[in-house]
Amino acid sequence: MKKRDVSKRRIRHRKPVWLLLPLLSLIFALIISFWVVNLYRGINPIFPAVSEETTEVFSNDTQDDDAQADVPWYLTLVNRWNPLPKDYDLELMEIEGGELVDKRIYEPLMEMLDNAKAEKLGPIVVSGYRTQEQQQSFMDEKITSYRKQGYSKSKAKELAEQWVAAVGASEHQLGIAVDINGATYDIYLWLQENSYKYGFIFRYPGDKTEITGVAEEVWHYRYVGVEAATEIHNQGVSLEEYLENLN
Repeated sequence: MKKRDVSKRRIRHRKPVWLLLPLLSLIFALIISFWVVNLYRGINPIFPAVSEETTEVFSNDTQDDDAQADVPWYLTLVNRWNPLPKDYDLELMEIEGGELVDKRIYEPLMEMLDNAKAEKLGPIVVSGYRTQEQQQSFMDEKITSYRKQGYSKSKAKELAEQWVAAVGASEHQLGIAVDINGATYDIYLWLQENSYKYGFIFRYPGDKTEITGVAEEVWHYRYVGVEAATEIHNQGVSLEEYLENLN
């Protein structure tokens, strides 16, 4: 039997297209992660800006708020119009990664993160409790970032205030708000669908910017207790709207 001479032939092996899917998925995940990190830093934000009507904030000094005197700690409202109460007290506890949170939210937060880990979402708390000095540092850093992009000092400050709360106006100073990132963008979708089960809410949706005074932050979650979180989730309202309805 005559042997076939294949020495001079070019043999091409075509890989099935499906073998490229893991690589394409990895590239997509890296692109999404890069986008989220830059968004978190306030670089080239694409969400709607806060209107001029919401840019005025109170002074940096904390104030007593009689209207919140009877409100439980987990429903304390802090935003650009409602500063951190002077007498607000908390006991901090360190979580994995080194961030600090109010001891009272430690267990529900850990339960939520553990269940997210079980879904292979790789959740990590990148920001928890902040001191006044830390909050001021975040503001200064954001202003500097906009200045480097060519904005004037006043415009840079205006833009920064849309992404970073003034000292005394940040929920991070309450110790019951956390910024969560993950190994995949799906972490944010999972949190939006499941966080209320653990007492947390997606605090700053894009369609509530005019009410909250903060542009959309897909990573920011705030503890309000399971009952309030469930109602806020089911009704599709902001914390401000929920508290107004209670009153």
